[in-house]
Amino acid sequence: MARWSAEHPWRAIALWIVFVAVCFVGGNAAGTNKSTPEDDAIGESGRAYVMIDHGKFGDAPAVDNVLITARSGALDQTAASKVAADVAAKFKTVTGVEKVEKPVPAQDGSALLVPITMSGDPDTASDRIQPLLAATAEVQSAHPELRVEEVGGPSINKALDDTIGKDFQRAEVLSLPVTLVILILAFGALIAAGVPVLLALSSVAAAIGLSTLASHLVPMGDVTSSVILLIGMAVGVDYSLFYVRREREERARGRGHVDAVEIAAATSGHAVVVSGTAVVIAMSGLFLAGDSTFSSLAVGSILVVAVAVLGSLSVLPALLAKLGRWVDRPRVPFLWRLTSRNIGAPEGSRVWRRLLTPALRWPLATLLVSVLALLAVAAPALGMKLKFVGTEDLPRTTPVMQAYDRLSAAFPSNGTTHVIAVQAPAAQAGQVRAALTKLAGDTQKDPLFAKLEATGPEIKVSPDRTVSTLTVATPFSGRSDQARQSLDHLRQNLVPADLGGISGAEYAVGGDIASNVDYAEHVWHILPIVAGFVLVLTFLVMAWTFRSLVVAGTAIVLNLLSAGAAYGLLVLIFQRDWAPRTFGFTSMDAIVSWLPLFLFVVLFGLSMDYHVFVVSRIREAVQRGVPTREAVAQGISGSAGVVSSAAIVMVGVFSIFATLSTIDFKQLGVGLATAILLDATIIRAVVLPSLMILLGKANWWAPKFMRPTSGKHVAAPEDTAPEMPELVGAP
Repeated sequence: MARWSAEHPWRAIALWIVFVAVCFVGGNAAGTNKSTPEDDAIGESGRAYVMIDHGKFGDAPAVDNVLITARSGALDQTAASKVAADVAAKFKTVTGVEKVEKPVPAQDGSALLVPITMSGDPDTASDRIQPLLAATAEVQSAHPELRVEEVGGPSINKALDDTIGKDFQRAEVLSLPVTLVILILAFGALIAAGVPVLLALSSVAAAIGLSTLASHLVPMGDVTSSVILLIGMAVGVDYSLFYVRREREERARGRGHVDAVEIAAATSGHAVVVSGTAVVIAMSGLFLAGDSTFSSLAVGSILVVAVAVLGSLSVLPALLAKLGRWVDRPRVPFLWRLTSRNIGAPEGSRVWRRLLTPALRWPLATLLVSVLALLAVAAPALGMKLKFVGTEDLPRTTPVMQAYDRLSAAFPSNGTTHVIAVQAPAAQAGQVRAALTKLAGDTQKDPLFAKLEATGPEIKVSPDRTVSTLTVATPFSGRSDQARQSLDHLRQNLVPADLGGISGAEYAVGGDIASNVDYAEHVWHILPIVAGFVLVLTFLVMAWTFRSLVVAGTAIVLNLLSAGAAYGLLVLIFQRDWAPRTFGFTSMDAIVSWLPLFLFVVLFGLSMDYHVFVVSRIREAVQRGVPTREAVAQGISGSAGVVSSAAIVMVGVFSIFATLSTIDFKQLGVGLATAILLDATIIRAVVLPSLMILLGKANWWAPKFMRPTSGKHVAAPEDTAPEMPELVGAP
């Protein structure tokens, strides 16, 4: 493939452009098929959502609220009533307002709430909330002695969308320059730095289009496009970085352009295919999770990795052959001399030679110390807790979230709630309603539940009278122990006692707290299954690629160490008190429910990039007859520049995600960045060399059926190894 592309560069480039354009345009034309509540149904809370969906309750109108509170001390009821009257008069003239409800006083007299029912599609309410916010601001200006705020679903969604939108704009603006600067530092030439970015961006564009087409088979989640961008930039830059670096090395050794490209394809290109296969295998493990979110992430990641591999084997050789030595222009004077100093030298970087000294001289001691250190870092992961991000975890820097806290304190029933769904024949609707009314009354005897409003229990019945729901509030934070106790009390005691006697009725308890608990249990259940699938298939691919069971086994162990250390650091940072105080973010005292599983497969796939590339270089040296100790030194120091550059790019991009406002993206960015940093430094420069030196010739052991049929195999250090077969076209 590489030789054809190098000899027909314009055809290869044109075909790639057509491919990317067809994927992107075709995907946009086909549209996106989003996931439904039934696709995301997990556990008992999922069954509750499915029942509610089958009830076809219709879209309830969007409701926002104007909250009136005192700035300090007790609320002046007379002044608050006057403000509420002004709110009603003002909002009746605002476009998009269907009805202004009567003011609702808080039971403790600390607040007055004016519900505002919006007209139009509730799904677009947050897009149309601005006139209401402006009206609230006018009322506030007229009554500065009181606090007048708008808070509710539409206003919170708008504030959150604005915050996240600005975050992602900043991340997108920063990620490209950061990547380019790092690549310029790595290559010392502008064109060489631009080629990996070009391949990565085109791979992302094609994969986004393909993912929209694939969504008609596997529904797409909300974060799939962001994950495609994240993974696509990482692997796209990595793969082309490996390839371009090797092509430059071969040219430095006197090869012609086409021959250099072909040798790069046979070595680094082969490593790209293997590592891409490892990433695809790792991401395919997400299909075993059994929910649409992970399946959607798997599809997006697999597509972008496959496209990046295809690009590195097709258009990248064409670009390199067409550019020739122009790929090293324009040169950055000092950086060019610095980066080109060791190109083509078999001994590799002198700096990395010195860094490898402990592993080369004292491999056993180095291995023990480094492994024990990684295990110590991983130990906190044993206490990991999983929770969904709730309203209480959203950034409190926005006024609307501060208003939400005051709303929840004054009106607990507007805070965290449980939803009990009951499905029964229509003829039993009366019996179901009576049972739900009794259940609502029973909750009032327990301090785990909030007091009912004056309007009574919130019971809804579907148009066909087959599905009924009851909303039960708790006055506690969704992630508190009391909230979990209230859920357990409902599921184990109150709900079965009051609803269990209805013949033919099905019931389930849902809501945010229930979803949290059910999803965490789901992740803990499927994580060993997914991990086992990924480990076994990755072991087989590595064993067959390197014709060695030992190399495959060490790859698995090292990647498990890296993932474990990343988990431990996440717990230390996000489940402890010191980091929030130091860095000024709000901790949720847990790890986001979906993160451990996603982090495992992503890290396992991405870290294989480095492992395959480094071990391939070591094997090349061994095949030339170099003893194991020196082969390890040559392989690691010779590949250190490109591996370090690739890792710095990933760490830089992932670190940008750690600066976003929401806690889930902070955890994702920190988890990925720290794991890649550990993998490219401690694992590859300390643990791997010391382990391979200790194993010696055992590194390359394989049963007879796995050895090449030609009889050539990787020799032990004491053997005289055959030279690598000469590549077609190589002088």
